[in-house]
Amino acid sequence: MTSPTTTTPAAGAPLAPLTSLRVGGPARRLVTARTEDELVEAVRAADAAGEPLLLVGGGSNLLVSDAGFDGTVVRVATTGVRLGSEDACGGAVVTAAAGERWDALVARAVASGWSGLEALSGIPGTVGATPVQNVGAYGQDVSQTIATVRTFDRVAGRQRTFAAADLRFGYRTSRLKTERVALHGEHAESRYVVLEVTFQLPLDDRSAPVAYAELARRLGVEVGERVPMTAVRAAVLALREGKGMVWDEAHLDDHDTWSAGSFFTNPVLTPQEASVLPEGAPRYPAGTGADGEPLVKTSAAWLIERAGFGKGYGAPGPATLSTKHALALTNRGSARAADLLALAREVAAGVHERFGVRIVNEPVLVGCSL
Repeated sequence: MTSPTTTTPAAGAPLAPLTSLRVGGPARRLVTARTEDELVEAVRAADAAGEPLLLVGGGSNLLVSDAGFDGTVVRVATTGVRLGSEDACGGAVVTAAAGERWDALVARAVASGWSGLEALSGIPGTVGATPVQNVGAYGQDVSQTIATVRTFDRVAGRQRTFAAADLRFGYRTSRLKTERVALHGEHAESRYVVLEVTFQLPLDDRSAPVAYAELARRLGVEVGERVPMTAVRAAVLALREGKGMVWDEAHLDDHDTWSAGSFFTNPVLTPQEASVLPEGAPRYPAGTGADGEPLVKTSAAWLIERAGFGKGYGAPGPATLSTKHALALTNRGSARAADLLALAREVAAGVHERFGVRIVNEPVLVGCSL
């Protein structure tokens, strides 16, 4: 992927090359921030100018409209990983800059004997995005290992550090995602800009207990067992590759990877909502609601396929479901954002008509909506 090589703002820069879906119109202004000071300065400048602001890390969780973004886009390219401490009692305390590649950090953790990130191997994007979305896969999510997140508070105009307990982590969400403010007109934007994330990771060559049935089967163990972290990383990468969800230079010719990963989150339902599901629908405990009643999570992929949208649905159009995984929407090479949105709407409407369940997008929609 191409990217700006300096921090000089680029007017009318195309955003499609900065996203894994490879769609989207131009930005009014694009700035690449390679240091923390540059990142804060770029955010302050956009806010002072009254311009809408969009932060882009790896671009793997964005669907940008064909009209682009009429404001300042800041590409977060900060780097740096430091080990604060490492001992048997406290484990490894590791801090990474927001712009660090996520999978590079996971690979380093596995090689260093820092346990707790191994099942998150192969996820594209940057470190700074992980606490916002509470990124997770194969039975792990980052809320299990994050200690603190240091941010820039756009409202207060200063830095603010959150302990994990203050981040209100939930399924694919956090305070960093939900706490939004209308700084410029009516459009609400994220209040906090992630600067760096600190993880506390046990010292162990073994993985955390394997918590996902598909991964356990791949490893030939029972759920709850622990195995070498290297084995978990290899198994997860193989599983993701089989679903077209490894996004790197080696897979650019595979259009199943021209996606934003899982496009829809797994629905979390009340018992009454879950009661309309067919007998064979997956059901998993999902905590309790505000009123204390138990919630049920089901599988978006299961719903999509049984609503008639199988792998490859939409072919030979420019946008289809992945040929490997029905939960991913893909650009077959010539798609526009409008094509992907039309497919997403068709799938969501079909699931609702068939099961009465609303599925919602996981990627951030910029300048568009379902």
